[in-house]
Amino acid sequence: MKQSVSLITLGVSDYPRAKAFYEAIGWLPTMDVEDTAFFRANGVLLVLWARDKLAADMGIEDDGARWGGVALAHNVAGDEEVDRVIAEARANGAEISREPGPTFYGGYAGAFRDLDGHVWEVAHNPGFGLTDDGSVVLPEG
Repeated sequence: MKQSVSLITLGVSDYPRAKAFYEAIGWLPTMDVEDTAFFRANGVLLVLWARDKLAADMGIEDDGARWGGVALAHNVAGDEEVDRVIAEARANGAEISREPGPTFYGGYAGAFRDLDGHVWEVAHNPGFGLTDDGSVVLPEG
C-alpha cells in the first residue's frame, strides 16, 4: 500500500455546532454537502460528519468514547502563533488540555479539545521547517 493520507474524518455529535466552531477558529470549508464539511489542509482533507453516520459507515458500534488515542497537530511558525491559535480555540468553547509552554524538544506547544473532544496540538518546532502551505519539512537524515 502506498504511504498516504487523503482524508481525516472527525465524527461530531452536533454538525452545525462543530462546523461553526471550525469556522470561528479560521477554517473555511471547501465543500459542504449533506451535513458534511470538507476543509483543505496541505493536500489532506479534514472532514466533519455526524458521529453516528460515521460509525455506521465504518461498521462499528459507537461507544461514545472521549479519548480514542489520536491527536491531530497543527504546526506553526512561532510561539506567538501557538498562543494566538490556543486563544482562538478557547474563545470559541474549546477545552484547553495543555496551556502553551516550552516543550522537551526545545519548541513551544499547547493543546485543546474541540467541542466533540478531538484533541489538537498546536506547536512550533524549531527543528521542522514549514512550507508556504503549512506542510512540515523534516530535517535531513
